Amino acid sequence: MPIAVIGAGAWGTALAIHLARGGHAVRLWTHSAEQAKKLRTQRENTAYLKGIHFPDNLQISAQLDEVLAAAQAVLVVVPSHVFRETLQQIQAYQPQGLAHFAWATKGFEPQNALLLHQVAKSVLGEAQPMAVLSGPTFADEVAKGLPTAMVSASENQAEAQFWADLFHFGNFRMYTQNDMIGVEIGGAYKNIMAIATGMSDGLHLGANARAALVARGMAEMMRLGQALGANPETLMGLAGLGDLVLTCTDDLSRNRRFGLALAQQPGQAESVMAAIGQVVEGVKAVQAVKKIAERHHLDLPIMQQVYRIVNNECSPADAVRELMARDGKAEITL
Repeated sequence: MPIAVIGAGAWGTALAIHLARGGHAVRLWTHSAEQAKKLRTQRENTAYLKGIHFPDNLQISAQLDEVLAAAQAVLVVVPSHVFRETLQQIQAYQPQGLAHFAWATKGFEPQNALLLHQVAKSVLGEAQPMAVLSGPTFADEVAKGLPTAMVSASENQAEAQFWADLFHFGNFRMYTQNDMIGVEIGGAYKNIMAIATGMSDGLHLGANARAALVARGMAEMMRLGQALGANPETLMGLAGLGDLVLTCTDDLSRNRRFGLALAQQPGQAESVMAAIGQVVEGVKAVQAVKKIAERHHLDLPIMQQVYRIVNNECSPADAVRELMARDGKAEITL
């Protein structure tokens, strides 16, 4: 089946490689003609996935119309802050809609604090079948063919199943469900918590502190999910708890690495992001969640401190002191 993958970062490239290994004709789009030429010539993404060769049926182009022309399925894998713009470009080339459409982008639209399915519906229309793909995944491990499990979520069961079937082979297992809200919240909020745990470990606060942050981060995720209408069971699954544990505990997570570095360089968020060289989605997600929390009057103290730190309003050490000085309360209220 001809498939278009929009976005040639580490994650988009890894998913394109996996789909091509499954026998599909895949076209990978990058916005840069220079990058497209480099990828075609080297037959690997040396910037993000060095040493992993492209299958012969994976082609690369910087021409969006060319990539979309023959595609029966379109998968968007771009940063959340350009998600709307990318969909608008797709819609311009495919005004009658797409047979199958999904995204593996994690985050909120930072400008308007919207979940990405809300953005997709506003651009492509309510009638467009759509799915979100998420779960505990690192691009490097997917590209290497290591065991991976994800979730395909859609309000349209047939669409969720289509994408699950497309990806489900080899060491890649894809589950289905219908809670797009919960899947999107899990995929976005875990990046904020990965920054927090990275800062905790960067300050050498110990394993106890890390475990507490993961657990209390889960409580905040559940609180946000309840306010926005997510199914709590979704947040206890792959796209919620699974992704939270992964990104909070492994240094392949760029959000965790950002937190680690920021603990040693307080007040230097911009320079730390520049050194990482990739989009740190948690920095954008925390801006959106701050707006949502205010809108719904939610108490999300870890998120609040991450927001203050990335906006250079306090140091990581000061944030820890403030969190530990909070009044005692019941962990669970029945």
